[in-house]
Amino acid sequence: MNRQAVTVSQLNRYVKAKLSLDPKLSGLTVKGELSNFKCHSKSSHFYFTLKDEACSIRAVMFRQSAMRVRFTPEDGMNVIVTGSVQVYERDGVYQLYCETMQPDGIGELYLAFEQRKEKLQKEGLFDPAHKRPLPRYPQKIGVVTSKTGAAFQDILNILKRRYPIATVVLFPALVQGEEASASITAGIRAAGKYPGIDVLIVGRGGGSMEDLWAFNDEAVARAAYDSPVPVVSAVGHEIDFTILDFVADLRAPTPSAAAELCTPDGQNLLLKLEGEKERLDKLLAAQVLGCETKLSGLAARLAALSPEEKIKRENEVLVSLRTRLGLGIGNSLRRKEEQLAKAASALEAMSPLAVLTRGYSITRDEHEDIVRSVGELLPGALIETILPDGSFLSVIQQIKRKAETK
Repeated sequence: MNRQAVTVSQLNRYVKAKLSLDPKLSGLTVKGELSNFKCHSKSSHFYFTLKDEACSIRAVMFRQSAMRVRFTPEDGMNVIVTGSVQVYERDGVYQLYCETMQPDGIGELYLAFEQRKEKLQKEGLFDPAHKRPLPRYPQKIGVVTSKTGAAFQDILNILKRRYPIATVVLFPALVQGEEASASITAGIRAAGKYPGIDVLIVGRGGGSMEDLWAFNDEAVARAAYDSPVPVVSAVGHEIDFTILDFVADLRAPTPSAAAELCTPDGQNLLLKLEGEKERLDKLLAAQVLGCETKLSGLAARLAALSPEEKIKRENEVLVSLRTRLGLGIGNSLRRKEEQLAKAASALEAMSPLAVLTRGYSITRDEHEDIVRSVGELLPGALIETILPDGSFLSVIQQIKRKAETK
């Protein structure tokens, strides 16, 4: 008996309905090895093949489910998935539609942690060369944590007791849950822009790996790496490690320990200051004593080289020199007076006027030149005859020479 032919679409639709009604094909848990894994760049859907030693099945995980996978699936990785078997009606291919995925034999979070740690380490975010020393005496300390958590109160209590002069600036953040990583990242970046922050503590109290997962986020790690101020990671208890611990400039086992590591002990500082003060007092006293001794020596030298004493001595020398000079000038004047008197006597003896007193006279021509010879005169010339008590004028009438008198 011939049956009526059905279309391919009808067949695929029928098979799909049959499979969807089978309870054994829903809520399945299947384990196998990943192969041909691909994350679609636009839709973020996962497409892969799940296989064992003998068989394989195509599988898909849509974006909403894929976003909840915390590790990075890779080919060759053994995984356990949950989902249902359905038919892709267009191609007539049945495949496994996955809702969850976790590593087979290792925890999902642990695997994601190790993968992220390896990735960031290769990029150099854990490089010790990037670690910065903490300031010795911070004035302003930033804290990124929950404003209602015990961690912040622990930090405040330690700082109040240990280093009360520091100012604490809280950048409140969610430290657990889906929005925690974005909140912590924003807090770190806000602290980096806040004026005057010297060091930044980022942390929370202890908890499970799930509780601390936000501090393993890549965005948190990169924000800490890019922070312009040193970052101290203070997440959980001593046995807990997060990605932030490896990126931070310093890892503290607890928030309280972070507060201690960021600050010096105030009491020790006071003791040190007192010791330094005592040492400086001794040095100052010794220096003052040395200066006094030096001053005494200089005073003695100054007394010996006193300007007043020197002026006094020089004044005595000056008086002596003045006396000697006066005596010398007096003697010199007397000698000069004697010499002058002798010269005056000699001059007086040789003076023509003195000759006149002995009966002689002086004759001068009309030009007042002394006449020394009759040859200088002519008859009719006017001459002056000078006597001791006056002079008189004459007109030459005749000139007689010695030869003519003979």
